[in-house]
Amino acid sequence: MEFNIRGDKVEVTKSIKNYIIEKLDKLNKYFETSKSIKASVIIRVRNNEQIIEVTIPTSKFTLRAEEKHSDLYAAIDLVIDKLERQIRKNKTKLKDKYKNIMQLNSINDEEIGEDDLKIVKRKNVDTKPMDEEEAILQMELLNHDFFVFKNVDEECVSVMYKRRDGNYGIINVK
Repeated sequence: MEFNIRGDKVEVTKSIKNYIIEKLDKLNKYFETSKSIKASVIIRVRNNEQIIEVTIPTSKFTLRAEEKHSDLYAAIDLVIDKLERQIRKNKTKLKDKYKNIMQLNSINDEEIGEDDLKIVKRKNVDTKPMDEEEAILQMELLNHDFFVFKNVDEECVSVMYKRRDGNYGIINVK
């Protein structure tokens, strides 16, 4: 696995870089062609929290995890655990669909609650034409993290969502 490790307004020391590489190397066992995989790691600091974001795009799917902690090394451990859980949790789907993850057979099926993931509610939404400001207002009134609407400015269906930083994002479906 190749690594792109950078700090956003923080210096990444050699010891931090080595620790990240050592931890991410443990994920190589899940990939047949780990040499062609490039992991992107971004380290940020917000207030007293150290934030690490890891993105591992493969040819078929993308693994992504983000963790915050007051101790950077603890955040690194947490983000690696989260990535490994993603692989374990989606073992069957990934193996059946993409066939480029190996050694997932060594993970016991008992470790994974296959029945844990199911659709528990289905909803039909009548979308009303509105602009983005009205969509934000509606989303806030409903106290939701996202809102689906017909975007009159973009002339498409859009999904407005609240980001972790408190700002808003929008996904346009053309």
